[in-house]
Amino acid sequence: MILYHGSTIEIKEIDLAFSKPNKDFGKGFYLSDNFEQAYEMARFKAELLGGVPLVTEFEFDESILKGDDLKVLSFSAYSKEWAEFVFNNRTQENQARSHEYDIVVGPIANDRVGIQIRRFIEGDISFDTFLEKLKFMKGITFQYYFGTQKAVETLKNKGLCND
Repeated sequence: MILYHGSTIEIKEIDLAFSKPNKDFGKGFYLSDNFEQAYEMARFKAELLGGVPLVTEFEFDESILKGDDLKVLSFSAYSKEWAEFVFNNRTQENQARSHEYDIVVGPIANDRVGIQIRRFIEGDISFDTFLEKLKFMKGITFQYYFGTQKAVETLKNKGLCND
């Protein structure tokens, strides 16, 4: 399968040290199976940080998700378990990993997830409302998290993509 990473730089080598904490599935390298979603992320980063939107393409053997070599967690839809997992990762106070999974696959949360977390913590909304507010407004789109070097090594870099 082909996966995409949107940024303002071409990714030649994946270095997890550059990953930011407190993302949906924790500190790691994120990809999408949807070119348009990756490009929109690149465009957003370019507007925020300057530069031009770039999408790097990776090849991934999805049979790895069913093997025993890596610890994989997969969410097939928005669910209570998914929302709790996102909440735990987004509110992690230290930079340490908050779970033991090498790869996590699941829906992308709404871009305004920080606002919803604050509203939930402050008691302004219920957990069910929190879950509804986290759903991506453009419909369900999946993200692929690679959180360990072993997981990253399963990706084959195909270079910049111009779909």
